[in-house]
Amino acid sequence: MTSSPRAARRHVAGSGPGVERGRGRRRRGGGHAGGSGLSGPGAPPGLPRMASSAAGARGPRCRERSRRGRGRGAPRELSSPAAPGEVAVKPRQRPVRSPKAPSGPQGPRPEEADGRGEASRSPEAEVLLRLSRGLQGPGGLRDGRDGPDTPPGGRPRRRAAKVALLYLQELAEELTSVCQPPAPTEGPQEPQRVQRKRRRKKEEEDANSDDPTQDADFVPSKDVLLQAEEEEESDAALSEESELEPLRGHSVRTSSGGRSKPLCRGVAPNGFHNSIMAPVEKCSSLTYSLREQVHSQWEFPDWIPLAHNWMHLSESEAAPYLPVEEKSPLFCVQREGLEDGGALYRLNRFSSLQPHEERRDAAFFVGGPIWAMEWCPTPEGAAAAQYVALYCHRTMEETHSVVGLHRGPALLQLWGLGTLQEGSADRAGLAYAIAADHGCVWDMKFCPSGAWEPPGGSSKHPRMSRLGLLAAAFSDGSVVLYALPHPGALQSCTRTQVKDGSPPKHVICKVRHTTALQVGSIQAGSAAECGQCFSLSWMPSRPHQHLAAGFYDGTVAVWNLLTASPLQRVSHPDGSLQLYPFQCFLAHDHAVRSIEWCKANSNFLVTVGNDRKIKFWDLRRLYEPINSIKRFLSTEVAWLLPYNGVTVAQDNCYASYGLCGIHYIDAGYLGYKAYFVAPRKGTVWSISGSDWLNTVAAGDITGELVAAVLPDLAVNPLNVKRSSDRRFPVYKADLLPCSPAVPGSGEPVLPRTRHYSEMVATAYVRFRDTDLRSFKNFPSREPMRRMHKQEGKAELSLDRLQLEALHKVRFSPNLEACGWLVSGGQAGIVRLHCLAGLAAAVDPQLLPQSRARYSSHPGPPVSPPSE
Repeated sequence: MTSSPRAARRHVAGSGPGVERGRGRRRRGGGHAGGSGLSGPGAPPGLPRMASSAAGARGPRCRERSRRGRGRGAPRELSSPAAPGEVAVKPRQRPVRSPKAPSGPQGPRPEEADGRGEASRSPEAEVLLRLSRGLQGPGGLRDGRDGPDTPPGGRPRRRAAKVALLYLQELAEELTSVCQPPAPTEGPQEPQRVQRKRRRKKEEEDANSDDPTQDADFVPSKDVLLQAEEEEESDAALSEESELEPLRGHSVRTSSGGRSKPLCRGVAPNGFHNSIMAPVEKCSSLTYSLREQVHSQWEFPDWIPLAHNWMHLSESEAAPYLPVEEKSPLFCVQREGLEDGGALYRLNRFSSLQPHEERRDAAFFVGGPIWAMEWCPTPEGAAAAQYVALYCHRTMEETHSVVGLHRGPALLQLWGLGTLQEGSADRAGLAYAIAADHGCVWDMKFCPSGAWEPPGGSSKHPRMSRLGLLAAAFSDGSVVLYALPHPGALQSCTRTQVKDGSPPKHVICKVRHTTALQVGSIQAGSAAECGQCFSLSWMPSRPHQHLAAGFYDGTVAVWNLLTASPLQRVSHPDGSLQLYPFQCFLAHDHAVRSIEWCKANSNFLVTVGNDRKIKFWDLRRLYEPINSIKRFLSTEVAWLLPYNGVTVAQDNCYASYGLCGIHYIDAGYLGYKAYFVAPRKGTVWSISGSDWLNTVAAGDITGELVAAVLPDLAVNPLNVKRSSDRRFPVYKADLLPCSPAVPGSGEPVLPRTRHYSEMVATAYVRFRDTDLRSFKNFPSREPMRRMHKQEGKAELSLDRLQLEALHKVRFSPNLEACGWLVSGGQAGIVRLHCLAGLAAAVDPQLLPQSRARYSSHPGPPVSPPSE
């Protein structure tokens, strides 16, 4: 190729903006624009081609003029300035000096003579060369410079940043090949043929560059796109569990990019897919390790139940506190896969059914609608009996106004459920009950750890072995703490005071010298200041000295239970103790419906109010919430251990059509959108989460108890596929008429009445239980088909008494009973179920490890008896 002045003038004239529209491609990060490249018939836009052709086309005088400055008639700059974020294209226009012609009056330098020295490299070429060296690795691509056909949209849909980096690597390699010395002549000539073929191919692409379908931001190689497609397919198959650890017995595959991913294919032994069960094992191990750090063995040594503070009541004295209904409504239990015959049961007050031999579910009647319920925590590894504390209204039609305070008789019941181990058939029974005069109970919480000691220890009279510390929120605005004794210690150590001489049928006691928590201060303390208390939450980490409560006016109060300040602690002459909060703040514009502490960090709190807002708080900076979300009217929240968001149950009064149900809401740190856990047709009254099983359970007004296994919410739940496969019904309660209203008619008709006496005379409750031992072929089983049908076409009958409604649901927090779930509602019938299929996914080594750890430290330190 020869150089001529005419070609040089044509070259300079064609380099202005807008002259050659189709010559060269617009490339991000290093590509040259339409008016900035060297154009002409013999100058394709590719840099290697430009270096070879321009070296022969431009003589020494042209090169000298380019160093001294542009001549007359030529523009000052042949290239347009680069946009922000783009690499300047000037190095691509600067030709490489020919090794022949000397330039300058003093002659060429040795480095310039052969074109191989460091001085011949521009600063931009040095940057790209270093980038090339940094990007070289095992996953780097060296072959395949030819760009494949791109879709009409131009760039690939995913992995754009990674493909762009690989393209920059290829560009840097081209610049490096120009600056490096040529290959020896005695070597094989095949690479030159390959380069010529690539040049022809690029020239053909440049000739067709006016085609808009081929106008792409960058043209990656085939290997780059193949690698991106492989990673995209693998991410689509495992998008939900891309950050999870592999299950036991599953291998780990390594992608082409060097990133390890769990192989969550196949079906777990319980019938669920391995991708669904992977978070369960992860959460159980995390819960066990964190509880070893934040849980305590013994706390609050001064709060010990004493025998002379517990007085038994006779039947006449206990009658005002007992529920009015002595008989339960008729009910039957139909279990999936079993022919029970549909026998009807009617239980007496405080009586129970024998647990089923195979399914191990149980039922007992407490006397009224259940509105508060909680499990008693036990240490990990202690093979102890399980207890549930609950409260029910005295009558089936009793209602309470949330405005103002009201007092009245109330009965707190403690039920013993046995050890709940495999093979045990302990029947549930009322251990004892506490009579109080503070009105109804809206919420109750146990101290998470450090309050349980073994029964029958070395306690001496009047000291009794402690079962736990229970806090109860009453409708008179007070919060009362009870130090509960073991039932055996109470029966053997307390004195029964009976005036009429009749022996009590059930152990019902009245407790003196309790610890009361009150809002306000010593000088201006008033229970009516904040209204009724609706929610409680105990600090989950040791020493558990903080207790938070939410009130009717939107106030949240936090007490320090271990304080010695005379401004917050008042001891009365009768031995009772009164505490005042050390921190109060206005969290909502209306009543605080639910409050929950973060289990991973005790500095964070979440509150839910009747103003339809969910607020996340940092107790170190309470002047504003971390995040405030206004959504539906929420009823209760559950904050599971591994995640920085809450699972919310909601009322359906403000919910949009199809969006009522259970939602997971991020606290705002990760910025994830809300994840729809399960749709519900009616109001969801209660929700509970299990840290061991990574599962939430909720009961609604339609009488359906549904559970859902959560995905790994530490990653964005936007990519979760088929969330309907993660939820399943535990049981469904239906209210059915005992007989058709018209003889000979096949249509059952329920009476439209809100009176319990009329409803119970003509109707019964039918419980349809799901076989929870295995989830094989679950989508095609009848309970799943019924649940999906109810989610879309369920009908609510709000003009009658909702006797089938469920008000409270609670998962067991104890490792020994991690798969057990207790629920109760308007009928006063409490159901107990075992999710054996999910509990089998918990690491079987955790229970032996915890028992060995507990046996080395069998109990709390022995403290002297308190007076």
